[in-house]
Amino acid sequence: MRFVIVTGMSGGGKSTAIHMLEDAGFYCVDNLPVSLIEKFAELITMPDSEINKVVLGIDARAGQQFEEVAGMIDSLKERGIPVEVLYMDASDQVLIKRYKETRRIHPMNVNSVGDRIEDGIAKERNVLAEVKKRADYVIDSSQLLTRELKEELDRIFVKNEEYNSLMITILSFGFKYGIPYDADLVFDVRFLPNPFYIDELKHQTGNDKGVQDYVKSFPACGEFVDKLEDMLKFLIPGYVQEGKYQLVVAIGCTGGQHRSVTIANELYDRLKASKGNYGLKIFHRDVKQAK
Repeated sequence: MRFVIVTGMSGGGKSTAIHMLEDAGFYCVDNLPVSLIEKFAELITMPDSEINKVVLGIDARAGQQFEEVAGMIDSLKERGIPVEVLYMDASDQVLIKRYKETRRIHPMNVNSVGDRIEDGIAKERNVLAEVKKRADYVIDSSQLLTRELKEELDRIFVKNEEYNSLMITILSFGFKYGIPYDADLVFDVRFLPNPFYIDELKHQTGNDKGVQDYVKSFPACGEFVDKLEDMLKFLIPGYVQEGKYQLVVAIGCTGGQHRSVTIANELYDRLKASKGNYGLKIFHRDVKQAK
């Protein structure tokens, strides 16, 4: 029997996650009133139940006694009901952007006409705080593509692989286009010679062997990546222990096409080879910008 409660921030990807789990063979029920959750759990866990994979979606809509959910989860676990909690989250900036794009009213503001989206988000985070502490899985969708979210859900709920609470994004960028707003750690590699000034390399990128060979030919490049890899391997366990779910390591050069891309690729390959207890992905923000 697998009973999964999907909850989290409005706009964080709950509905998408529920639909993906439904496609994976789970029987899904969404927006069940909080007062009926324990009764529902009892019904689906009865010995003669034909359902063995269930997803229940719940959210902190205005008017619901969501404060009771944390205690209800504790009660279910104490009674031996195998409940798992998936919490979908995203940064405030991403949530605001998603709400502005859809022009929807935040559910926490439906009874407070005139409140800003930021106010609704703050209210919801406060209401959900205790439930988040009880989550078995927290997925931050701020930087996840739909495909990447599906891969993560499949890994946890279909393949039953170990859950990695920390998702690390190695991000290359160009300083001329601005520092990424979501970067946690920013490293400047403009101390390395710029392939842009080599005619045969100017229109290539750090994804091309010519640029890679040029950048890596300088001893300072290898020494820098060695030190950066060592520092990250020191920091990552601490981030995991403190409950951090998203770490964006941003590596920048002038245009975000040559040096930063090369070093981001090298760092990604090294961390991937180390097979640490974290998720890992790479993104080159400015590699397609006009040269």
